[in-house]
Amino acid sequence: MVKAIMHGCNGHMGQVITGLIAADPDIEIVAGIDLENNRDNGYPVFTDIWKCQVEADAVIDFCSAKATDTLLDYCVERKIPVVLCTTGLSEEQLKKVEDASKSVAVLKSANMSLGINLLLKLVKEAAQTLAAAGFDMEILEKHHRLKVDAPSGTALALADSINEGLNQEYHYTYDRSQVRQKRDSREIGISAIRGGTIVGEHDVIFAGEDEVITFQHTAYSKTIFAKGAIQAAKYLAGKEPGWYQMSDVIG
Repeated sequence: MVKAIMHGCNGHMGQVITGLIAADPDIEIVAGIDLENNRDNGYPVFTDIWKCQVEADAVIDFCSAKATDTLLDYCVERKIPVVLCTTGLSEEQLKKVEDASKSVAVLKSANMSLGINLLLKLVKEAAQTLAAAGFDMEILEKHHRLKVDAPSGTALALADSINEGLNQEYHYTYDRSQVRQKRDSREIGISAIRGGTIVGEHDVIFAGEDEVITFQHTAYSKTIFAKGAIQAAKYLAGKEPGWYQMSDVIG
């Protein structure tokens, strides 16, 4: 059984993961780390990460970016693999993630959903055939009204995945309103919609002559990210140092 430490255990995602793992016979949470220790999770909770010396196979992180540096130092010192789910890291922090991965296994991905990561693989393969046949490629992403960044990191990851499958790199177009000209044959259009409480929806459109192929992923709750993080922790336990992706988890 995989033994995990939940970093940010009393936050929303930490509680979702706690509930899911409680029903999973292959993994257990042996300790939690959070600034608040105000509830009974069924495992010890430490408000100071350095006081947590419980033996573990992996750390699952759903916390804030300001806690990432200390977390990485902790995992490197204790040689515990970490599933890093916190978003909004600075360039300096991403460099620290890279440095940490030389000493300990780190899994960080643009999106923790198993479905999205399968989609990344599928659109890469589709692009190899369809781009060569002259299909235009567009990405449309939709999120709730409170999301501040656009396009989403997942939309950019999808575009990057498409480009990885092509012989020649395509450029990204985010706004056509200021340019009155026909579509460049070597571009990937990326559009964003913000409204309501949409958790997340991504369409990858391959538009050719007289036919359109659309790949779509819809997230109905954030539970999918929690499930992906749990699978990632199971995968990462016992792995050698390195920077891993969810694509490694799905094979």
